[in-house]
Amino acid sequence: MTGTRTPAALVLEDGRIFRGTAYGAQGSTLGEVVFCTGMTGYQETLTDPSYRRQIVVQTAPQIGNTGWNDEDDESKRIWVAGYVVRDPARSPSSWRATRSLDDELQAQGIVGISDVDTRTLTRHIREHGAMRAGVFSGDGLAGPDEMIEAVTASPAMAGADLAGEVTTAKPYVVPAAGQARFRVAALDLGIKSNTPRRMAERGIEVHVLPASSTVDDLLAVEADGVFLSNGPGDPQTQDHATELTKSVLEREIPLFGICFGNQILGRALGLGTYKMRYGHRGLNIPVIDAATGRVAITAQNHGFALEGEPGQRFESPFGAAQISHHCPNDDTVEGVRCLDVPAFSVQYHPEAAAGPHDADPLFDEFVSLMEARN
Repeated sequence: MTGTRTPAALVLEDGRIFRGTAYGAQGSTLGEVVFCTGMTGYQETLTDPSYRRQIVVQTAPQIGNTGWNDEDDESKRIWVAGYVVRDPARSPSSWRATRSLDDELQAQGIVGISDVDTRTLTRHIREHGAMRAGVFSGDGLAGPDEMIEAVTASPAMAGADLAGEVTTAKPYVVPAAGQARFRVAALDLGIKSNTPRRMAERGIEVHVLPASSTVDDLLAVEADGVFLSNGPGDPQTQDHATELTKSVLEREIPLFGICFGNQILGRALGLGTYKMRYGHRGLNIPVIDAATGRVAITAQNHGFALEGEPGQRFESPFGAAQISHHCPNDDTVEGVRCLDVPAFSVQYHPEAAAGPHDADPLFDEFVSLMEARN
């Protein structure tokens, strides 16, 4: 942190303004303001492509203690539109740190704000819902009316087609660790680096494909299974990914989806989606498995969800299916399972590098589906 304190403001579309101090780069940025309850893993959060066009509020009061390193990135860059913290660390304290969080935010041009009452801000978002917002500092700091006007003129998250903005431009391969047992085609809707890494540890060779890939591109991989990744935006914009998923289900190729991929599979099965009031974002969200009643503590990041009731069975174009998981906090759908074709998905992150790791065995379940087909 530098010795100067540049005024900054977080402006919400409902007219609420939170004043603070510039953190990271100075200027102005616009996006949807959301809160993340994770107490650790801020580097993974910032580099998660699912946060494209979102201004992330950290509910943990002190952020930046472990600095920034070159090993924990979940993608090639920071994707958040802006960053809001209460008490930034004055200096990092970790043997793995190579620079401070503030330095990295500045280097990547991420406009942030600190010294904000994030508790009050989080309560406001919970009561009024996630909404458009802007962070303004330095030359970007203007009068209240001008800042509010800029925020209200910005695009909403509902209807946003963002997967194409974060997907890989070209296919690439993550080799299996040791002998390759299976080959998986992973549709990159905003994939995190740790996902193919976790599959590689299980002897899976992962072919990561652009979101625009066709069914012929997918079949050319000669994959034993198909993976639908996490990603940003409104799932109702993803007609291409939904139709591609239907083609996979028709061929009964084992399929596993997470997060955005859960919503894509649900749409392929005929379920609708809706925008949540403020979403689920953090590392401490409980999920109940309808089949066993077991509770897993999970990492999540989503502002949209599938329609359905906990444990509900329904008929799809591909046979019987079930709402396999739900969140007891609000009964949000957290998973879907096909009963007649080899496909399942969850709304949370089994690959979460920062933890918790309760859902990690889902990768083994995906392996079991591929073993059964072979």
